[in-house]
Amino acid sequence: MAAALRRLLPAAGRAAGRAPCRGHRLTPADDEMYQRTRVMMLEPESPNIMFIEGYSTRGFTISGDVVVGPCAVLPRSILQWNVGSHRDISHESLSLFRLLEPQIEILVLGTGDRVERLHPATLKLMRECGIAVEVQDTANACATFNFLMNERRVVAAGLIPPRGTYGV
Repeated sequence: MAAALRRLLPAAGRAAGRAPCRGHRLTPADDEMYQRTRVMMLEPESPNIMFIEGYSTRGFTISGDVVVGPCAVLPRSILQWNVGSHRDISHESLSLFRLLEPQIEILVLGTGDRVERLHPATLKLMRECGIAVEVQDTANACATFNFLMNERRVVAAGLIPPRGTYGV
């Protein structure tokens, strides 16, 4: 019996030192775990672009500056935007964005807590001026603006702070 144990112990020692092996072949689902992932860091510190860092029911934090109330975020500046709600967005309130040089490619509008419909004639006028308009809720508009700025697109945003879940 002792001889049998001596024969088993060296074999067990060799098995313990071996590298573990898989008992099955990799499937496409398994392979997904081993794919490389690319991460692109947005650059909030870049002095050349605006970056929306945060928002609240009171306003926005844009490139380190706190802006209270609705604002127009232009490629290199921030302005107060004289609108109270999405109902105030009109041909006149969007005229600022049509006057910019160089002309913006995309205007991202954040309409508060949810996506609101704007008057079709207002949107048509902006398209005729060569400006694409993207209407979104404010949270998504901020993210879209940051993404487009990071891609070095000529973009502006008109943002209305969300009221929060307590609003109607």
